[in-house]
Amino acid sequence: MSRRWITPLLALVAALMAVPLVYIVSLSVRSRDDVLNGGLLPSTPFWRNWPDTFESIDLARHLANSWVVAAGGVALTLVIAVPAAYYTARARRSGERLLSLVLASYCAPPVVAVLPLFYLLRTAGLSNTLTGLALVTGLANVPVAVWLLDGFVRRVPREVEEAAWLDGLGSWGALRHVVVPLAAPGIVASGLICFFLGYNELLFALSLAQETSVQTLPVALSRFQGDRNIQFGQQAVASIIGVAPVYVLALLAQRRLVAGLSAGAVK
Repeated sequence: MSRRWITPLLALVAALMAVPLVYIVSLSVRSRDDVLNGGLLPSTPFWRNWPDTFESIDLARHLANSWVVAAGGVALTLVIAVPAAYYTARARRSGERLLSLVLASYCAPPVVAVLPLFYLLRTAGLSNTLTGLALVTGLANVPVAVWLLDGFVRRVPREVEEAAWLDGLGSWGALRHVVVPLAAPGIVASGLICFFLGYNELLFALSLAQETSVQTLPVALSRFQGDRNIQFGQQAVASIIGVAPVYVLALLAQRRLVAGLSAGAVK
C-alpha cells in the first residue's frame, strides 16, 4: 500500500471509532421522546439531562468507587501475577503447565463463581465493601496478567539473571532487582489493561455489592433502565463522565502502553 493512503485510511478508522462517542454526546442532550424518534443528532438540545443525572444518583461516589476497586484490583493482580509469570517463563515444562492451568481457569464463565464468592466474602466480613470487590476483581484478572507478563519476562536475557546470581542475589533478588526493572514497560501495560477490565466490571459489582454506597459506576448505569422507562439521556451523561477520566489516563499512558505491548509481542 502506498504511503499516501495511510493517513486517509487512519483518519477514516479514527472517524469510525469516534461515532459511538459522538452518539453518546448526542444522547446526553436529547429528551427521551427525541431519542425514541431516531436520528443521530438532537432536534432540540435538552440540557436538563445533566443536572437531573446528578440528582438521580451520587455520581461522584460511584465514580470514586470504580477507581478504588480498579486500582486496588490492579495492585493485587500484579503482586500475584509478576512472580507467577516469572515462574511460568523460567520453569520450563512445569512453568508451561502452570500457565496452561491459569489460562484454563479463565475459560469458565464468571457467573459460576458468583455464589461461592458471595458466601466467601460474607464469611470473611467483606460483603458490600470496596475491599471485597477489589479482592475479587484483582483475583479475576490474574490469568490475563500472567498471560501478558509471561511474554515480557521471556524477553529478559537469562544471562543477566545469571550475572545477578553470581553477585549473590537469589531468585527473588534477581526478580526484584533485574527482571522487574527490565520488564517495567510490560508490567505497566498489563496493569493498565487490568485496570480497564476492573473499571468496567459489572457482574461481580452487581452481585456482591447491594448497598448503594459501595456500588461502582457500571452498576449505577444499570439503574437508569427500568421495566418500562429508560432514561437514555441521563445514562449517556453518566457514561460520558465515567469514560472521560479513563480516556485521559489512556492518552497519558499511550506511549507506555504501546511500547509495553510491542515489547512483549515476540516471545
